[in-house]
Amino acid sequence: MNALLPALVALLTGLTAHRLLTIFSYRRAQVAASLERAGRYGGFGLRDGEVSLGVGDRLVGPSTRRLAGLALRLTPKSSVPALRDRLRAAGLGQVTPTSFLAAKGAFAGVLFLFGVLALVLGALPPFVAVVVAVGGGYAALLLPDYWLTLRFRARKEEMLVQMPDVLDLMTVSVEAGLGFDAALLRIAERMQGPLVEEFQLVMHEMRIGETRAKALRSFAERIDEPETTTLARAITQADQLGIPVGRILRVQAKEIRQRREMAAEEKAMKAPVKMLIPTALFIFPAMFVVVLGPAALSLLKTFSEV
Repeated sequence: MNALLPALVALLTGLTAHRLLTIFSYRRAQVAASLERAGRYGGFGLRDGEVSLGVGDRLVGPSTRRLAGLALRLTPKSSVPALRDRLRAAGLGQVTPTSFLAAKGAFAGVLFLFGVLALVLGALPPFVAVVVAVGGGYAALLLPDYWLTLRFRARKEEMLVQMPDVLDLMTVSVEAGLGFDAALLRIAERMQGPLVEEFQLVMHEMRIGETRAKALRSFAERIDEPETTTLARAITQADQLGIPVGRILRVQAKEIRQRREMAAEEKAMKAPVKMLIPTALFIFPAMFVVVLGPAALSLLKTFSEV
């Protein structure tokens, strides 16, 4: 029984890796099939489109949707629109909510099956096998969401760090005679980073027909920070009232730098208080041992002689 456990783990790991790679490449296969159908548009029927897909694509699509539905039922607080917004905010716009949910369902199913098989084969103690099956499966449903939250927070922090430099370049471009849309295009050409990607998304929304105010409002809602909300509102008001955008951008860049300086000073003021606990727990006892240890040994030796 114990010899079967490594082989079982290797088999389940290989199946999981193959399933995840297939799930995340399914969207690309769909796009390729759509482009091929568009290239042969005209004497092309639905049956021909289904036959043109491979057997793997025809099997992966339904299984991906079933796994996504299972993960969605097991985590009732999540929804497809909210997950789509979270993926975009985390910089994973190329990953569809169905693929993400299917990956969660695949992880949970593999861990559950591993625990059940380990229980049936006797490879693990019953309690450990049940914990692996139930706890591991539930953790597989929750950990991807936690990882997505951490990625979103890190990306948001990177955007806030990059924002003053981006606004400076935008200010110079606008004051040099470019319009706001042309300034966004110049930023996309000269700079890289998550904030530049968000501005590219703003440009894309404006190109497909959205108004500038609505595109900026969506930008502020995706990031959900006071700096981006204030920036979007200021640019919209400057557009409506005819105020020069360059002046607004310069003021916004200055205010964001001042806020970051104040936040850094606040963290520096909190540092001594946070250092007090590890100092009292780890440094002071060692100092007491070094300082009072010889005196205590001398006292013990004196009293032992008496």
